[in-house]
Amino acid sequence: MVVSSLKLQDLIEEIRSAKTQAQEREVIQKECAHIRASFRDGDPLQRHHQLAKLLYVHMLGYPAHFGQMECLKLIASPRFTDKRVGYLGAMLLLDERQDAHLLITNSIKNDLNQGFQPVQGLALCTLSAMGSAEMCRDLVPEVEKLLLQPSPYVRKKAVLTAVHMIRKAPDLSDVFLPLCTQLLLERHHGILMGTMTLITELCERSPAALRHFRKVVPQLVQILRTLVTTGYSAEHSVAGISDPFLQVQILRLLRILGRNHEESSETMNDLLAQVATNTDTSQNAGSAVLFETVLTIMDIRSAAGLRVLAINILGRFLLNSDRNIRYVALTSLLQLVQSDHGAVQRHRPTVVECLRESDASLSRRALELSLALVNSANVRSMTRELQAFLESCPPDLRADCASGILLAAERFAPTKRWHIDTILHVLTTAGAHVRDDAVANLTQLIGGAQELHAYSVRRLYTALAHDISQQPLVQVAAWCIGEYGDFLLEGNCEEAEPLEVEEEEVLALLEKVLQSHLSLPATRAYALTALMKLSTRLRGDNNRIRQVVSIYGSCMDVELQQRAVEYNALFRKYDHMRAAILEKMPLVERGGSQAEEGEKESSEATLLSEATASTPTEPQASKLLDLLHLLDEPPREAQGPPDASAEGTLMHLLDLPCVPAPSAPIPDCKVFEREGVQLNLSFTRPPETPALLLITVTTTNSSGGDVTHFICQAAVPKSLQLQLQAPSGDTVPARSGLPVTQLLRILNPNKAPLRLKLRLMYHHLGQSVQETFEVNNLPVETWQ
Repeated sequence: MVVSSLKLQDLIEEIRSAKTQAQEREVIQKECAHIRASFRDGDPLQRHHQLAKLLYVHMLGYPAHFGQMECLKLIASPRFTDKRVGYLGAMLLLDERQDAHLLITNSIKNDLNQGFQPVQGLALCTLSAMGSAEMCRDLVPEVEKLLLQPSPYVRKKAVLTAVHMIRKAPDLSDVFLPLCTQLLLERHHGILMGTMTLITELCERSPAALRHFRKVVPQLVQILRTLVTTGYSAEHSVAGISDPFLQVQILRLLRILGRNHEESSETMNDLLAQVATNTDTSQNAGSAVLFETVLTIMDIRSAAGLRVLAINILGRFLLNSDRNIRYVALTSLLQLVQSDHGAVQRHRPTVVECLRESDASLSRRALELSLALVNSANVRSMTRELQAFLESCPPDLRADCASGILLAAERFAPTKRWHIDTILHVLTTAGAHVRDDAVANLTQLIGGAQELHAYSVRRLYTALAHDISQQPLVQVAAWCIGEYGDFLLEGNCEEAEPLEVEEEEVLALLEKVLQSHLSLPATRAYALTALMKLSTRLRGDNNRIRQVVSIYGSCMDVELQQRAVEYNALFRKYDHMRAAILEKMPLVERGGSQAEEGEKESSEATLLSEATASTPTEPQASKLLDLLHLLDEPPREAQGPPDASAEGTLMHLLDLPCVPAPSAPIPDCKVFEREGVQLNLSFTRPPETPALLLITVTTTNSSGGDVTHFICQAAVPKSLQLQLQAPSGDTVPARSGLPVTQLLRILNPNKAPLRLKLRLMYHHLGQSVQETFEVNNLPVETWQ
């Protein structure tokens, strides 16, 4: 006997009237028990009613897996009402991960071969929703036959099912190639829409299909021209635009067919110009068609004038009142700025206006595009706009804005003074948000501009006296005052405003930095070193400086304590050497001049000599003990390659000539890969200097967009010494262009295990990327 239960409408009303989730669960559990009992009794007349209620329960998120087999029974039923609920249940309760879905293959096949169109439509919808690759291969003959049916209702669903089959089993492409050519002759909107989607899927997955359908480009052009000029049908028009959905589908297909193909691109150029000039953009439908037209123009090999027209359309989009359209325009212009920089540059004022948008996503995109538009011709005006934006921008954009201004100033600075002023303004406005290397870059810039030392120290002193909260600014100012404090006291700088400073004021300002709770330990270290250097640059008594230094000899911070103790030792024991030790830093040349190369070689020689001096020589007795120990070692075959150092010692003792064996090549290592950007490390070790390792960092780019503003920084453990040379460039061209290389010199006299920490910063595909990672899997040969 069938257990009485609620009707579907009554069940919905009772669930909605439940005041708590517990009441809802109680109703559903009770009704599910009735449904299970009904399934066990096997009443065929009630099965589809019970499954309909179970599907509603499933839509609410409750378990309904026990109804899967009932779906199969209903699909096999000859009644249409049963099949309708059964197919709906199969689409909701079955998927490829469950073996039960294969059991309905024969039922779908039988229904597809029937002549009853509603049943064929149900079977096609179910197959396109949950059909696996095995089901698609089994049922492809039936779908192929239905594509030639006279009924538009069945053919439309068959085309959509074919799209699903291609996605699941791309090897079925050859079956549908000849049918698509016939389907292009259709006038039915749904069939034509499905055909465009099917051809797009075929072209994206099969090069042979792409070559095949390039022959029908004139036919596609004619269909789109008919849509634009005479219209398709009034019922498919939206806001006066003739069938915009079909237009968009055709434009996407033309974009795929015309990519990297001169003949196809030339065929569609005139039509694209006609669509771009005649489409009304007062409604969203027209804007959507126009945007797809722009994407197609920029992706194919179109004429130069047509590309300028497309960029001008995006420029008009920037003036639209709809924020979504403005966002799309900014994103598209950002992708095109590398290939068509001059055309995008014409819309620079409009882009700058978008910086003031209240929407955070719009202002971020406008900031990225504004930074990409900076060049040597407009660097002054664009920097002023960006600095004004930096003062009022949201906190989450300050870091990106500050970093972009610093990179632009570094690349396109017209003069050193302008460069210094720009960095100082950024440090003053958003010092806490600048990059980590901003302090080092500015100190290097000031150190290399000898004629601006007096100007720089006065500007920095004034900024420091006004605000000591911006830590990067305080660090640079402390360094500059320590190096060039004598210029600060002379008062003969013509490039800066007159500034009279006493020695006591300078010392008091640095003491204020040391005592401030806002100062970081690194900032206090800069200030302490600046005080120490001023002891050789000021003409007054150094007792005040000695007192301050002695106070920090018992500081809790180990770094500050060590510096203070060493500085105290300079005052007490080595006062005669203090002036020589605290001399001004030598000028640092920027660029690849011969002077810089000579300086690098000399610094490398100094580095190697220090390493040689720091490595103690072994006593002769220990060498003899090592030689005696060789007699007790296992046979040579069992212990691997001989120790080169022991062999060299033996040769030296026997007065035999020692010829070093050539070292085996060290294998390369790939350490980074993201969106086509790849970093490889190659290693060499000079035979004459075994403790020195040369690492060449090679950066390649196989993506479709250039990598710009590329910066690679490295760090090693304190037991090693690292020298990072300048890279060969800061732009990695797209599509495997000329790579960027950079040399790292690592001195490892103690043969400590090598660990390398890398930080990458660059702009790619409209995004600012910063990656920090540690390389621990270096070959053992790099440090042994």
